[in-house]
Amino acid sequence: MKILLVDGTIFGRKTGVLLEQVQQYIQAFNPSLELEILYFSKLQHQILDGSPLNDDMKNMIQKFEEADAYIFASPIFQASIPGVLKNAFDMIPPKALRYKPAAMIGNGGTYQHHLVLETQLRPILDYFRCLVTPNYVYTHADHFDKENKIIDEDVHNRLRELARVFVQYCEMTKTLSKQAVDMQ
Repeated sequence: MKILLVDGTIFGRKTGVLLEQVQQYIQAFNPSLELEILYFSKLQHQILDGSPLNDDMKNMIQKFEEADAYIFASPIFQASIPGVLKNAFDMIPPKALRYKPAAMIGNGGTYQHHLVLETQLRPILDYFRCLVTPNYVYTHADHFDKENKIIDEDVHNRLRELARVFVQYCEMTKTLSKQAVDMQ
């Protein structure tokens, strides 16, 4: 089973650090899962404007289509998910993520921004009909040291629990058809 961990920003390292940590926890729960972190910072992004897509965007879309489950990590900028993440969602075919497990991780500069995951990211994942885990992890800059190492034990516990539930979602959906009943 292929798991795509999406670092949905081109700025900073905190979301990448969170994904690297949750990747370790997932591997501890189920070492047979194939995990890949997609760092948006390593891609040449383009705005979806009708122009032909560059190779990075084509490869990104292919990774989304081929994955069996997702963990999305997003910083919160100006009380919103980054435009580069929304732009990526706009490129993905609507049925590509259908009935696939997904989990959310966020990081922001204020504690109040945790609701951005619920009010902006979850509705997008619901549109794609992802099976979103009921728990998500939101972190604040205070949870990291100057080298972006996670220093808060509660964050580690919540990431570990997110990984545990996510792995169970992956197991539960192995036999779930990704096509609607009327289309089989």
